[in-house]
Amino acid sequence: MATLILVVHLIVCLFLIVIVLIQGGKGAEMGAAFGGSSQTLFGARGAATFFSKLTTVAAIVFMLSSFLLAIVTSRQTSVLSKVPAATTQQQTTIPGGTTGPVQGAPPVQSPPAGQPAQTPAPAK
Repeated sequence: MATLILVVHLIVCLFLIVIVLIQGGKGAEMGAAFGGSSQTLFGARGAATFFSKLTTVAAIVFMLSSFLLAIVTSRQTSVLSKVPAATTQQQTTIPGGTTGPVQGAPPVQSPPAGQPAQTPAPAK
């Protein structure tokens, strides 16, 4: 269900972008930069064009698909809950004397009691 809504959402999104880019700009009619005489400066506009109606419909479908995607995906379980939890973490000594858990690292073997820990020789 979520996949179908996502596909519709993406198609409508791309369609909406194309429709908006096809339409002509209306910025030049803004009173011709407040110096000329424009018929539409904060006044009545003509009848809505086909593209403006199509843009409105596409925007409504886009908003509805966004809303439906949010509802459908919030009801699904998380992917992380399906992954089994790691049972053990192993300690690894990091150069500098700190230790920390590292998954997949070989276990650190402590020296027998009474013997000092061996440190690797510095590289030349």
